[in-house]
Amino acid sequence: MNILDTLIWLVNFPASRGYVMVFIAGFSLLGLFAMSASRSTPGVSLRRIREREGLLHRDDATRGQVWGTVRRIVFRILAVIMLGNLVIGILSLTGVPVTRAYIHEHGQPTTGTVDGDWVTFTTSSGVEYTIESNFFTPAVYPDRDTYLPSGEPVVVRYLPDHPQAFVIDSSQGPR
Repeated sequence: MNILDTLIWLVNFPASRGYVMVFIAGFSLLGLFAMSASRSTPGVSLRRIREREGLLHRDDATRGQVWGTVRRIVFRILAVIMLGNLVIGILSLTGVPVTRAYIHEHGQPTTGTVDGDWVTFTTSSGVEYTIESNFFTPAVYPDRDTYLPSGEPVVVRYLPDHPQAFVIDSSQGPR
């Protein structure tokens, strides 16, 4: 298994769903950044009052602080991941081939068919895949604006280890 193919496969998920990723990441970022703030830990106000009044034992205070720190770090990591998904989604919507060029260059070609927003192809191992190629971020490379009639055969290039990462080759006819 190739590490770079796996990374491209992971990045291809938000790139192939650009419109959806922009909305999901856009709306979730504010909440994730709010949850990663130090004041967002549940019970922090009560814990501070108990510390000030001397009602909180040292062991309880440390345990609460550690859990709050771990929680903030997890939400900060999730916020950075969603920010990356937002950037990838915007780039994909504007026509930048974030992952398509790599898949086109290193992908294994096969013949498939287009039926509306769905592409059906069979891999060299004999497994048939039907995957969405939506209107806003079509999986077509190098010419993104190529007209693909439904039912006609097309050349599909996919990563052998991750067939879900594919592009329709607009520079070639069917093989």
